[in-house]
Amino acid sequence: MRAIIFNLTAHTLLPLNYALAKFLSTDIPIFQIIWARHFFTIILILPIIYIFFKEKFVWTEKPGLQILRGLLLLAVNIFFYYAVSQISLVKALTLAFVSPLVVTIFSSILLYERVGIRRWSAVIIGFFGALVVLRPGYIPLEMGSISALCAGTTYAFYLILTRKLSASDNSLLTLLITGIVGTFGMSLTVPFFWVVPTLEQWFLLSLIGITTVLGHFLIILSYKLADASKLAPNIYFEVVTNTIFGYYLFNHFPDNWTLVGLVIIVSSGIFVFYRERKLGIS
Repeated sequence: MRAIIFNLTAHTLLPLNYALAKFLSTDIPIFQIIWARHFFTIILILPIIYIFFKEKFVWTEKPGLQILRGLLLLAVNIFFYYAVSQISLVKALTLAFVSPLVVTIFSSILLYERVGIRRWSAVIIGFFGALVVLRPGYIPLEMGSISALCAGTTYAFYLILTRKLSASDNSLLTLLITGIVGTFGMSLTVPFFWVVPTLEQWFLLSLIGITTVLGHFLIILSYKLADASKLAPNIYFEVVTNTIFGYYLFNHFPDNWTLVGLVIIVSSGIFVFYRERKLGIS
């Protein structure tokens, strides 16, 4: 029960940083917001490691893969934060939910995992759901929508690499390296886009880092208490919190087509998760 509470709390907190990024994007460049997210992640994660995990902390034996993972998540953040600055939170998240389906496709290629006809069917149905949301040819294809799809696709490769690293590296170490890679990468660009934040904006930028670290820390705790396959579908709870934030902060509510596409994508994604619990069944 504690695992479910931790996990659902995490998926309540994480959408808050998307909403904060969307709110700040009218005055602060996206690259600067992403820099702040990674910078404050480092500032917050170091004390957690020192206080709670100092004795068990071991440095990675696969620095190359860790750096690549950090770069992938940085790309995810760039794509997704740009998307939420252009389109509604729920629409961006709905399109990004193609990630479990892309994981299924490339797990069979990169991790040599067996994928049967039922999961392939779920993948096809999930992509149909994305087409329902996009409706190409009927409405103009927005850059925000394309960026959200790119975020979901890139996040899938990030998840595959995370799966490879999970057997050897500590989760908090992985989170720390992610913050370092993102901060360093964005520090090369922010001098060209820098806008001096007000005190209120600094507080909101730090809050993005706080919600990110707390959310991921709660996810780590939840996965220590329960199997990943039992908790994975909880990610779709973010739809609820994204809808609430989008409605109350930006007066956005998903249209009927987005809701239909969301149901299709979520249903196919949950099916994929439950099929993965039965490794010998296709």
